[in-house]
Amino acid sequence: PEAQPSLREQVPLEAPKAPAPAADTRPVIACFGDSITAGFGLEPGQTYPDVLQKLIDAEGYQYRVVNLGISGDTTQGALERIQSVIELKPKVTIVEIGGNDGLRGIPVIRSRDNLAQMAVRIKATGSKVLVAGITLPANYGREYIQAFDSMYTTVAKTSGDGLIPMVLNGIWN
Repeated sequence: PEAQPSLREQVPLEAPKAPAPAADTRPVIACFGDSITAGFGLEPGQTYPDVLQKLIDAEGYQYRVVNLGISGDTTQGALERIQSVIELKPKVTIVEIGGNDGLRGIPVIRSRDNLAQMAVRIKATGSKVLVAGITLPANYGREYIQAFDSMYTTVAKTSGDGLIPMVLNGIWN
């Protein structure tokens, strides 16, 4: 009679599994916003959070940039998902939101209040808050645009730590 194959020969051996990658423990810079942050229409790796990460790495800083941008989001939507930022416990949060509010004609006071609530809640966690503004096309009218543009300055002065007056400066303005 022929010998039966051993159990070892019958059961293929699995390749050893690679160890799980180590958790990235670098402090977080959270980029929280809309399509500008998400990079709508851009190739992968071309968003401003991607570019920021490359600049930080090139300078030897030990931070991890996290992109929390959702195209089409409004200040109300961002306020409703603020917990996603808070859970990261970021050292710095760039809040770039509001352009879609303006394009939809949402009352500036409502957008400003939502933006201020976000800044206060994020700052309460110990994160520095950098408010990034945007402006609107001229056809929205001078009065609305002035009120809209000033909301970023107001929130940065009262609730944030800094201001980028026009996040697309040099790209569109």
